[in-house]
Amino acid sequence: MSAARVEVAKTLKLYVNGAFPRSESGRTIPVKDAKGRVAAHASHASRKDLRDAVEAANAAQPKWAAATAYNRGQVLYRFAEMLEARRAEFVSLIVSVEGRGKSDAAREVDHAIDRTVCFAGWCDKIASVLGGKQPVAGPYFTFTMPEPTGTVAVVAPDARPMLGTLSLVLPAMCAGNASVVVAPMSNAPLAVALGEALATSDVPAGIVNILTGLRAELCPWIASHRDIAAVTGAFLPAADAKALELGAAENLKRVDMHHGAPAFDDDAFWHSPLAILPLVELKTVWHPSAL
Repeated sequence: MSAARVEVAKTLKLYVNGAFPRSESGRTIPVKDAKGRVAAHASHASRKDLRDAVEAANAAQPKWAAATAYNRGQVLYRFAEMLEARRAEFVSLIVSVEGRGKSDAAREVDHAIDRTVCFAGWCDKIASVLGGKQPVAGPYFTFTMPEPTGTVAVVAPDARPMLGTLSLVLPAMCAGNASVVVAPMSNAPLAVALGEALATSDVPAGIVNILTGLRAELCPWIASHRDIAAVTGAFLPAADAKALELGAAENLKRVDMHHGAPAFDDDAFWHSPLAILPLVELKTVWHPSAL
């Protein structure tokens, strides 16, 4: 037997409804590391995979929204614990795929974990901050309450793969939404590792679904899909952001591309309710009061 051997390249699967299926199309795309070597083969998600992920999210979201805010906070904190347990793996993936220094990668991973803890704490505070009693000129008590939008499509950016993806996903989870994440193919190994952390935490199946594929192929279907209630993204190529915004105009889907938002390192914005507000509906109730 020869001493030299060829390493087995990992096939990166999708994460849909708590499981790791291959793409129904059977397509894969090689993912190269910073040195140009093939590090893995990532599943190339199709329109059918997107539809399956949306169906899983729609089925799981009502129960997640009905859970107490305290319970959702516990689940997100457990997710942070799983991210912390796999910290070295995430750092290694960022270093190998992007070629960044270990200390720089470690700072991003630590920031992403801290942000997860932050949104775990926001779960039971959203109603107080975004809602409340409103003063009106009339004999009424007026109350405004935030409610989850439903299924949110999250289109993740290429840069800052872990911090960027979680900065968009966590506000949706925190508010009681389910999400379908389109991860960039270039960072597919890290996206799948996030799916594995979700699968081993207490996050219910279907609340977060992760697809690896080409944005240009999936964005038009996301924009036109009537079972997707909202779309969020940040720092995307102009063509992809425009495709989402123009395509959603036909069905009045809520779209927030965070134009003008600060970088993901800015905690003043990305740790605040401003990141949650686009993903909730504010319901106002009027109740007559005695004169």
